[in-house]
Amino acid sequence: MLKISCLPIFTDNYIWLLQNDQQVVAVDPGAAEPLQSWLAEHHFELAGVIITHHHHDHTDGLAELAHHDLPIYGPAGIKHVNHILSGGETIHLLGEAFQVIATPGHTLDHLSFYGAGALFCGDTLFAGGCGRLFEGTYEQLFHSLQRLATLPPETLVCCTHEYTLSNLRFALAVDPMHAATQNRQAIESEKRSRNEPTLPSTIALELATNPYLRVHDIAFIERVARHTPSIKTALDCFTALRQWKDSFR
Repeated sequence: MLKISCLPIFTDNYIWLLQNDQQVVAVDPGAAEPLQSWLAEHHFELAGVIITHHHHDHTDGLAELAHHDLPIYGPAGIKHVNHILSGGETIHLLGEAFQVIATPGHTLDHLSFYGAGALFCGDTLFAGGCGRLFEGTYEQLFHSLQRLATLPPETLVCCTHEYTLSNLRFALAVDPMHAATQNRQAIESEKRSRNEPTLPSTIALELATNPYLRVHDIAFIERVARHTPSIKTALDCFTALRQWKDSFR
């Protein structure tokens, strides 16, 4: 069984580490030096890299990490990616099979990787939130999230940013009396007070507290409609929420 952990970089990014014996696969290394230092300190060998999308804070470490026999999996058009994927494939990493899922919306090339009981979803699904639209459409991101929501409830959600408290603050602005979100905010705030990551989450926890995954609930749609009148469908609700969050302070 793989051990999964996160390595903080920058202000709020994580590099995810999949470990088996003395080998590691890294997910979205936006910087090389923290990963190289970790590998040296723990005497691990870098056996591969997964890239979810082309944004620099997920890829800038590649130039320093890449060498001719290091497999780097990711979307087309990213320098140093030598195993090009587009979704629908299955890849094998450290003895585990990973399903590659196309999850456009945040970017058009965004991929998510599901295997070993975990989902590596980059900037598509966040703990308590979802990514901002840069290239795709609201409909694309909505369907990407709906696809991820069908994964087993116990699936670990390993996204790439520590945005949880900000996302939960918005979720409670939308639905202030939602008990599950209130409870989650208290738990996650305590973790951050100890400088601990709030991640990984789980699909079950996201279904219960993430507003972008609650958009099929009629009562929730009615609550969002107080802010954005005339919404009727789950997609309408999602679009209204994402637009609301873009200007939320």
